[in-house]
Amino acid sequence: MINENSILETINMIKLHNLDIRTVTMAISLRDCISPDINEVCDNIYNKITKYAKNLCEYAGELENDYSIPIINKRIAVTPISLIGEACKNPDYVRIAKTLDEAGKSVGVNFIGGFSALVEKGLTKGDRLLIESIPEALAQTENLCSSVNLATSKAGINMDAVLKMAETIKEAARLTADRDGIGAAKLVCFCNSVNDNPFMAGAYCGMSEPECALNVGVSGPGVVRAAIEALPKDADMSLLANTIKKTAFKITTTGELIGRKLADRLQIPFGVIDLSLAPTPAEGDSVAGIFQAMGLQHAGAHGTTAALAMLNDAVKKGGIMASSYVGGLSGAFIPVSEDAGMIEAATKGYLTFDKLEAMTSVCSVGLDMIAIPGATTADVIAGIIADEMAIGMINKKTTAVRIIPAVGKDVGDKIYYGGLLGEAPIMPVNNLSPEIFVRRGGRIPAPIHSLNN
Repeated sequence: MINENSILETINMIKLHNLDIRTVTMAISLRDCISPDINEVCDNIYNKITKYAKNLCEYAGELENDYSIPIINKRIAVTPISLIGEACKNPDYVRIAKTLDEAGKSVGVNFIGGFSALVEKGLTKGDRLLIESIPEALAQTENLCSSVNLATSKAGINMDAVLKMAETIKEAARLTADRDGIGAAKLVCFCNSVNDNPFMAGAYCGMSEPECALNVGVSGPGVVRAAIEALPKDADMSLLANTIKKTAFKITTTGELIGRKLADRLQIPFGVIDLSLAPTPAEGDSVAGIFQAMGLQHAGAHGTTAALAMLNDAVKKGGIMASSYVGGLSGAFIPVSEDAGMIEAATKGYLTFDKLEAMTSVCSVGLDMIAIPGATTADVIAGIIADEMAIGMINKKTTAVRIIPAVGKDVGDKIYYGGLLGEAPIMPVNNLSPEIFVRRGGRIPAPIHSLNN
């Protein structure tokens, strides 16, 4: 049972350390919007989104005032659009993208996700058309986000789709080069994507989800850092882990309280709480700062992967004790551009691309919001994606790649977005060619442990 007095005490204790509800994301199924007529599809999508989400931002604002805790983002996630447009006689995915963007603006949300496809075993006609439309769709919209699942631990890695997505990322960056490649920043490639993720750019409403549900993403790297800094310098690992667990417990109960209250007001089911530590560029709200509080000189030092592994595990253990409905990704994110400490580490050369890849084996997602030279070839990007998909496939975990080839920029330059997306230095990549390997096509088979029925 959630004790509201305890939650309010917790909020009062930690409000100086950037605790927030990072996102409330309404998942809306669009399966009943399917029609052979593209006009009818777009009308159905717009009408359904605006019907269900019309009060989302208003009610979220009321709860912010009632409980004095900020809700940073209000978002919508919909059924993967490749499935919705596929039945049209003359599918126009860019038009659907614009409809989604317009519906999101109409109800006032920050982002709308689900311009997505699930292609781990192969591409249908609808999947192929959606992927080919992604660059233009992201260039012509403001709040739309896109994701494509390329691999799973059960199916293996679709290498045809990996190469296609590498080319798509390049084109998305090119079409938005005047905005530092923002199109690529709203596009993510997944292995083992999840149906109930409330975080962008990877949120979508999975096929097993209800008609509508509210998923909540909490955050609080600053809270965790403050709790660790309050410990004696000689505190051992067990005390460190327990402190993180207890802090994650408080963060999770706070998030679930707000999520359930909002779901009740909206008269929809509460879905899950994703207790990922999602950083921001704000001072003190950094996962990299947690590493320093643990005793590392800076993110990127030897020991960073071990520290991240412990952090991720302790956050999950604390969260699962606080709620029976933990879902999404849940753990710790390591986006470069969105974390002030990671930006500093990458700028100073403490944090390399290879170290980031190693860290993805134990974090919640993967190579996230990393800027690379605009001249990087599609083959090299495909190799980067394939490596990350392999880490997820073998380890039975979600991994992802959100990478921005900054057109006209090179190592030493930066990209700038502002807000939660922050800024990032252009990081060097290994340009040895994987061309023959990534262009072989077909599917890398699933590992032996996939045969577990």
